[in-house]
Amino acid sequence: MSAIYPVAEIRSIEQAALRALPPYSLMQRAGQAAAQAALRILPGPPHTSAILVLAGPGNNGGDALEAGAGLAKAGAEVVVLLKAVPSQLPADAAQALARAQRHGVHLMPPEQFAEIDSSQWSLVVDGLFGIGLSRPLDGDWRSLVQAVNTMACPVLALDLPSGLDADTGAVVGGAAGIAVKASHTVTFIADKAGLHTGDGPDYAGKVEVATLAIADSHFPAPHMWLSQPALFSEYLRPRRRNSHKGSFGDVAVIGGAAGMAGAPILAARAAAKCGAGRVFVGFPENPPAYDSAQPELMCRHAADLDFSSAVLVVGPGLGLADTALDLLTRALDALSWLVLDADALNLLARQPQLQARAAQRQHAVLMTPHPLEAARLLGVSTSEVQADRVAAARTLASRFNAVVVLKGAGSIIARADGAAVVNSTGNPALATAGSGDVLSGICGALLAQGWPQWEAALAAVWLHGRAADQLVAQGIGPVGLTASELIPEVRLVLNQLLQER
Repeated sequence: MSAIYPVAEIRSIEQAALRALPPYSLMQRAGQAAAQAALRILPGPPHTSAILVLAGPGNNGGDALEAGAGLAKAGAEVVVLLKAVPSQLPADAAQALARAQRHGVHLMPPEQFAEIDSSQWSLVVDGLFGIGLSRPLDGDWRSLVQAVNTMACPVLALDLPSGLDADTGAVVGGAAGIAVKASHTVTFIADKAGLHTGDGPDYAGKVEVATLAIADSHFPAPHMWLSQPALFSEYLRPRRRNSHKGSFGDVAVIGGAAGMAGAPILAARAAAKCGAGRVFVGFPENPPAYDSAQPELMCRHAADLDFSSAVLVVGPGLGLADTALDLLTRALDALSWLVLDADALNLLARQPQLQARAAQRQHAVLMTPHPLEAARLLGVSTSEVQADRVAAARTLASRFNAVVVLKGAGSIIARADGAAVVNSTGNPALATAGSGDVLSGICGALLAQGWPQWEAALAAVWLHGRAADQLVAQGIGPVGLTASELIPEVRLVLNQLLQER
């Protein structure tokens, strides 16, 4: 499984490895891994390729110089723009510079960069800054990154794109900052959350991890992972032939105030198509007779439902009226698995006494906020949530003793003990009305079938994103994909996983 480590732990791993290895060997390994990644990206053979290597003043620049040496040795024309004083380079980086020069790498004076033809490069290697950057890029650094971001060739970032925060996925400096937009990233030692959440996916491109052959003994037990089916596959079990609808549980979706009836219907359809035995839809008032597109759903007045006999999905289109508050309070008191979404979360943010009740439930809740809902629950701004999505999800999970899905690019799934997973599936097609309702219905269906909360959340988010990925691959989206189109594709993905078991 793909473990993710924060910068502080990566530094400790690196220092432990450096103490156990001969000098310069770790930089050589990083440079070799970078060169191999670059050779795989090149659109043509090395001897016909011109590669621009951007090397900064630290060890990330040393990795880039070492990569340049390897690429020159492979036959490429390599030009290095060294944004540092050679005599002030760290010892390993200075050794990498000498090795690059021995292999025929050409050093370009920084002042010549503005004069070059950007179309002449087959590849740009970004080795300006690594995980140590703490302030926004400005001045010449900013101009250099702006120029790189206009180039049409592939861009390979070493460790992470310069200007990106490795832990949060935010561009250093926020809206005023800038970062290299790479098509590919080779990240060293271990994976980083910032490459997969927030702005990270837009800047990192395709990510591969080079562990640099560091001994396993140097790695502490991880507390974060990149999502993959291995994290929940234990519960992908084929159905027994001797089963019936009661074998797969009931889901009751509570929501659908006036003008918002579509939200609970979407959640309920998703629950039904993801395997719940029976699905009820509880409306605060005036329930429809049935859902003409899926008449298997049982539409009821919410007050008439038995909240103790089904997994409850509360919030889609629920509204904020007193009736909605009464239904949420009743759900929090029920001895049932509970998924809180949308207006249930907005009501919870307004009611501190209900927050305490949610945190003290016998069965912990599963919460699926988007960033604005998370901000309301935490009493902060949306930008603060987005500035550190992992921290926000963990804080919510701890505060509410819950499993929390913080939705968005690289959704974060967190639980109260601090464990977290960054979701690896999904695309902008999911940025459409009703997509979150579908996700809550999937969560409810898996819980009804006996999945534990944690694995149900991991699987639901992964399936939801994978369905969008498959639809986009078929040409359905990302523009114009609707939430209802996701539902049958999620069912397909779920059954594909079951067949692979």
